[in-house]
Amino acid sequence: MKINQDNLKKLLKAVQSGDLDIEGAVEKLRILPYENLGFARVDHQRYLRRGFPEVIYCPGKTIEQVVAIVGRLVATEGTILATRAEPEVFEAVKKEYTRAEYVQIAKAIVIRSKEEPEPIGNVAVVSAGTADLPVAEEAALTAELMGSRVERLFDVGVAGIHRLFDNWDILSKARVIVVVAGMEGALASVVGGLATCPVIAVPTSVGYGAHLGGLAPLFTMLNSCASGVAVVNIDNGYGAGHMAALINRVGEGEKG
Repeated sequence: MKINQDNLKKLLKAVQSGDLDIEGAVEKLRILPYENLGFARVDHQRYLRRGFPEVIYCPGKTIEQVVAIVGRLVATEGTILATRAEPEVFEAVKKEYTRAEYVQIAKAIVIRSKEEPEPIGNVAVVSAGTADLPVAEEAALTAELMGSRVERLFDVGVAGIHRLFDNWDILSKARVIVVVAGMEGALASVVGGLATCPVIAVPTSVGYGAHLGGLAPLFTMLNSCASGVAVVNIDNGYGAGHMAALINRVGEGEKG
């Protein structure tokens, strides 16, 4: 059973009406609130709290552990996202769950819910350079899976700022903008100084020596004088996409 408020209400009404006995209800709820696999405690209530199931971060886990966690999340019938997954991890998951997809550029495994909602709002994901695409695509994919309509604008960094201005119509329609940049990370400040919506800046570990593995753009973004710019950790496309989707969802609620 997909664990969300609508299904819980249906379950309680079924018990109330006598269509479902208590034992049957317990069986449907047996995986609440989390499931202890020994090496992992799978948080089945994440959807209720955050509106999206628990996401699997693959580095540091064995292939067998990832497959086992996917198996328990599949039982909830929700969308499954596993980030930073190498191809051999995907092949093992695909062998067990044929609906699994691999988004190669983002190194992400996706198993889509059979009841995906219509996308809402507008999230823009912007990258400074092509080398930033893996992080940018992770952000875009996350926001999409969480129900957001996403527009991508890639390779529009400050070294050729006219490329950004030529496509400003995309950004002007967004409820929230994710800006992904390495090197010195200046693009977030440029966008933040022009945008009318919140901007989420993502520093990447793309750049030469003094770039310090992403610290240089991180410091630039943290020290931005543009208002309305928030910063996530280095290469954290997932975190930026998740936050963007939450902001976009609030905008949809206010719209109504």
